[in-house]
Amino acid sequence: MTDFYHHRGQAMHHRLYNESRAHQVVKAATAATAGGSLLVLSGLTLVGTVITLTVATPLLVIFSPVLVPAVMTVFLLATGFLTSGGFGLAAATVFSWMYRYVTGERRTGVESNDQMRRKVGSKGRARDDHAAGKGHHATGGVQLTTGARTGLFES
Repeated sequence: MTDFYHHRGQAMHHRLYNESRAHQVVKAATAATAGGSLLVLSGLTLVGTVITLTVATPLLVIFSPVLVPAVMTVFLLATGFLTSGGFGLAAATVFSWMYRYVTGERRTGVESNDQMRRKVGSKGRARDDHAAGKGHHATGGVQLTTGARTGLFES
């Protein structure tokens, strides 16, 4: 009985080995086919490039007195249009800001500056008050003053 299972196990191993070998052969054939096809396409592309370059070179040499100024003109036109558009956008932004500023719709820049002045001034005062309580120990009795006390940040 053990001989039967032993023989059956060998048969399964042999069959699995053959299947995996067949699988390896199929993988190798597929890889060779794909690689060969890509190699052929690469060669055709190279041949096409060489033929196109051979045909186009005399045409480029003949027409270069026309092509070079044409390319320069197109480049300058494109640069001019892009620059003009950029300046136009900047001008529209400035006019929009001026309109909002004059009509008082959104004065975010002015309000944020005023708020920043108040905030910096209050932080300076708070630091002065804190330093006034503890500053004489660290500075030997000399009291420190900041710009907030002297009116530098006052509006």
